[in-house]
Amino acid sequence: MLSLTLKELSLALREGSISPIELCRKCLNRIKKTQHLNAYITVTEELALKQAQEAETRLLRGAPKGPLDGIPFAVKDNFCTENIKTTCASRMLKDYVPPYNATVVQKLLDQGAVLMGKTNMDEFAMGSGSTDSAFGPVRNPWSYSASYTEQTGAAPDSDWVVSGGSSGGSAAAVASLTSYLALGSDTGGSTRNPAALCGIVALKPTYGLLSRHGLIPLVNSMDVPGILTRTARDAAIVLDILQGQDMRDSTTVPAPSSPTELPEDFDVKNICIGIPKEYHAPGLSDETLAQWSRVADMFERAGARVEQVSLPHTQYSIVCYHVLCQAEVASNMARFDGLEYGHRSKVDASTEAMYATTRHEGFNDVVRRRILCGNYFLLKQ
Repeated sequence: MLSLTLKELSLALREGSISPIELCRKCLNRIKKTQHLNAYITVTEELALKQAQEAETRLLRGAPKGPLDGIPFAVKDNFCTENIKTTCASRMLKDYVPPYNATVVQKLLDQGAVLMGKTNMDEFAMGSGSTDSAFGPVRNPWSYSASYTEQTGAAPDSDWVVSGGSSGGSAAAVASLTSYLALGSDTGGSTRNPAALCGIVALKPTYGLLSRHGLIPLVNSMDVPGILTRTARDAAIVLDILQGQDMRDSTTVPAPSSPTELPEDFDVKNICIGIPKEYHAPGLSDETLAQWSRVADMFERAGARVEQVSLPHTQYSIVCYHVLCQAEVASNMARFDGLEYGHRSKVDASTEAMYATTRHEGFNDVVRRRILCGNYFLLKQ
């Protein structure tokens, strides 16, 4: 039951062979069994069971809200959720409870999807390992698989591997079968990185296709709500539901007129696949290169054209990203000053002292370093 695709699960729920309440309980039990992964910051057990009961009532009447009715999902803890803590995995927001839902969260709820909880992440989405959270690191579910422990001789409790980041909790939640899909955020790889490390599928939609309303920003000009699922077809189903214009986000664009569906039999013969030569970068492991070559050979055998291409500005990309990212981080983090919401230091010798101590206590070293670098770039003539 827990390993079904979204399409298979939706059909089983409509036919009545699976009960939304039974499914919800199985996922909640799975969350409890995999607590050692630290994938969730908040588990919304009571709300999930209530939503599952409502879904069951609708399905019994033959009136489902949509293809996701009754299906469990998880949300990265930097998306606002009404009356549910949204912490960004930071002491700064450890008790923050938003009064509204992010647009993408609301769209899933409008479909009847069942919220299991809020997932762990790098603090304010600054990181690529999900190790920099105020609530501890996320562990990759594959650290505990028999194949991994037999191959490496590792002891899972001491030699666990990272889940990737910054959406590591969402990736671990989907990979460990505690939810069928999860929302992440992606600025420079924060859904695709953990999905690759956890063996699932991630999609970073085109900027503007999904609303950022309710996503606590890292870099406004690059942030995109991301989708994590177990199959590419599942990702297409979720994208079809989430895409579209939102009056609360002026950067959104209308959804394409045709539905986002993947054909059952996908022919790659007419596809040309480019492999950038600059991506054979120093430090690329032999294992990664071997897998890359293996997949390229698979495409060629299936009839696709695989060609080497050049992206000559690749060498400048990381530098440009860091300058833009840290400059926007410095701007976005300025709102967390201890006055309006979030953590507030008990130091009250002066307003300046309260500001400084609040930010020192509320942010970790990674966030503070990015703020310092960003302000340096913004002040440099």
